[in-house]
Formats: sequence, structure tokens, C-alpha cells
Amino acid sequence: MFRTIKIFLQSFPLHVIVWKIKCKIFKIKIPHLPQWQKFFAGKNGIEIGGPSGIFNVNGYLPLYKIARLIDGVNFSNHTVWEGALQEGNNYKYYNKTGYQYIAEGNNLTAIENETYDFVLSCNNLEHIANPIKAVFEWKRILKDGGVLLLILPNKEANFDHLRPYTSIEHLVSDYNNNTKEDDMTHLQEILQLHDLSRDPQSKSYENFVQRSKLNLENRCLHHHVFNQNLLKELSTFCSLTILQQYTTYTDHFILLQKG
Repeated sequence: MFRTIKIFLQSFPLHVIVWKIKCKIFKIKIPHLPQWQKFFAGKNGIEIGGPSGIFNVNGYLPLYKIARLIDGVNFSNHTVWEGALQEGNNYKYYNKTGYQYIAEGNNLTAIENETYDFVLSCNNLEHIANPIKAVFEWKRILKDGGVLLLILPNKEANFDHLRPYTSIEHLVSDYNNNTKEDDMTHLQEILQLHDLSRDPQSKSYENFVQRSKLNLENRCLHHHVFNQNLLKELSTFCSLTILQQYTTYTDHFILLQKG
């Protein structure tokens, strides 16, 4: 308990800590919440890399309760965030259960075209080496008129704050070159600019280096650093319509529509 509190206090700047506590105490939600929720209420969807507390009843953008059904995708049978996983009807969120897929987020061959009404990705796309490939794959499994909700970390609140924003040209290059998930292009930049003081779980620089070199196994690295401008450019490249955008101290939100 005390260790968890210590990690929380060390992970964010003071103004972010105050904001997060205020949201928790006063149950603050994203502005214009009904305008976001209407695209998910009673619908079937899939979450990449979940489940995520932000979508729970007391979360900043509660969607789990109002959705009809949500399946899940994780890259491995064991992850740093979820622990042990098994493919099948095991995706637990809120008080519901969906189907758990074990697959790369950018290679969902087990799922047919136009299967879902929505796709959720929270603090996940930055961990994918080829994000445009992933977004095209998520678009493929969306029905016409379906929506994709992307939530990306705001670098100013985390250990990436010293890193430059990624350019759309770089993302397009990764896509055109079919960059794989074992890509380590950004490793030296990350090792140089990662702020360990905001990443207490790394414990030491040596541990961080070792973990980073094993990224294909753990997927802890943030390959790219996003802002709203990059998300707009990505949306244009993937021919997705922007419905909603919002930024908090900790995250960038963008809601996109297919068709």
C-alpha cells in the first residue's frame, strides 16, 4: 500500500498529482461526457491492451458499463500490466466478460473485416513500433460508421517529457518500411532522454537499460511521442474523421470515425 503511494507520488509533477487526486475525490469526468458515450452505448467493441481503469465506472471516461460487449487483445500470454492471460472467454472488465485474443495489436488476422462498432486503445499505441499499421488494422475490423478511440500519454506528465515529438514523416516511413515490433530505432534516444526520476519502477539506470533491451518480450518502451497535431496528421493519413479531441494534464484523447 505505502509502496504504491510512494510510486504514485514519484511518477508525476505536483500539479498532476493534485489534479488526479481532485478527479478521484470529486469524480470528475471528461467534459461533454454524453457526446463521447453516445458512440459506445449498447454497442460491441474491442480493446487493444486493456482493460483500462479510465473506462471503468469511476474512471475519467466511463464506457465499460454502457457498452453491450467488449473483447480484448493483448500481445502475449503474460504482460507486465495484466499478468498471466489465456485466450478464450476470459477478458474481464467491469462485471462483464468478453473474448480475450492473444495477438499483436497490428495483426488481428483472427478477426474478420467490419466486426466491431468501436475499438478502444488507451496508453497503448505509443508501445507499438508501427502505429499507422496498427491504426489501419483497427480500421479494418471496424464497421462503416464505427469509431476508434485513441488515448495517448501527454509527455509533459511522464518520463518522456525531455523527448521530442515524433513527426508524421517518421510514422509514414515506419509504415512504408513495414517496421516490425522488434525495432529498436529509438533505443539510444530513450536511454539518453528518459527521465528516471519519473519512473521509479525502473529502480536504476542499469535495470532500465536491461528492461529496454528486452522490449520485444515486455513492450515497456514508448517508441513514439504523440501530441494532438501528430494525431490529427495520423488521422488524415488513415482517412479517419475526427469527431472529438481533448487533452488533460496526463493524456491526449481523440475519437475517430470510419467512413
